Amino acid sequence: MKVLNLYACLGGNRYKWDEVTDIDVTAVELDPHAAELYQERFPNDTVIVADAHAYLLNHYKEFDFIWSSPPCQSHSSFQYSMKTKRKMKYPDMRLYQEIILLQSFFNGKYVVENVVPHYEPLIQAQKRGRHLYWTNFLLPATLSNRKHSNLARIRMQELCDFHDYDFAKYKGEQRRDVMAHNLVDYEAGKRIFETACGIIRQQDQRQLQLL
Repeated sequence: MKVLNLYACLGGNRYKWDEVTDIDVTAVELDPHAAELYQERFPNDTVIVADAHAYLLNHYKEFDFIWSSPPCQSHSSFQYSMKTKRKMKYPDMRLYQEIILLQSFFNGKYVVENVVPHYEPLIQAQKRGRHLYWTNFLLPATLSNRKHSNLARIRMQELCDFHDYDFAKYKGEQRRDVMAHNLVDYEAGKRIFETACGIIRQQDQRQLQLL
């Protein structure tokens, strides 16, 4: 299965995908040091240092499954809570550009993941926990049974333990704690991928039966 993993960061969502099926993953990450660490973590993936938004537009037809986790800061409730303390920015509408592109033109299965925003979402999504998922398949009601302590107070070592990754390796420009908070729970990533693969296999079997 050919998989595109956009805004790949350190591969939180991708961590357990190899346990599901054989995959050929292309990961796109703009931060060169995060991309280097991703490659170290997943040596068999093709890692591209590029703008994920532009890469999607040019290459979406080449894949069977696409996962996209665009930057969430401009959509988050934290942005709204800080409105009197910082200079406001427009919400990054590339999120919805990607959803519309995939809804309208992509023939495979896809997931666009982001936080629950401080406004009413412009396109209906599936809410699971603190996240929204725009997909073309139904997600399980529960994506993960893993728990960690209060996010606002969680220590860096707890985040390392939760994600099974030593964030001290990262020497780039992003804040490690922010990067760790934004990483997708790998159990949720695996369960979503399992669900998509199961649907794809069923579709393939039906097509074979019709031949």
